[in-house]
Amino acid sequence: MNKDRLNQLLGMLEDDPKDSFLRYAVAKEYENGQLNQEALEEYLTIKKNDPDYVGMYYHLAKLYEKLENVDLAIQTYTEGINVAKRLSDFHALSELNSAKMNLEMEM
Repeated sequence: MNKDRLNQLLGMLEDDPKDSFLRYAVAKEYENGQLNQEALEEYLTIKKNDPDYVGMYYHLAKLYEKLENVDLAIQTYTEGINVAKRLSDFHALSELNSAKMNLEMEM
């Protein structure tokens, strides 16, 4: 984790707390530093404030996988698939479907 980058992102986020991209970048920095709980909180904030931020679903589900919460991972993939369908985001839809199918095959 790059602490300088994280601090810079957190400062920018203070100025615009509803910026989903900045919050996503903060979550990724936390993940890079193995601060999984902090990353989870950031992803869940995005999900609450901006549920159409489709890119978050894949990474949130992957974090749930890392935390060994398969049920929440599958639920999150499914939610993301529904959002991607509604938004006609076929790239995200493909990635989410593939990740969900891979996880289900591992069970």
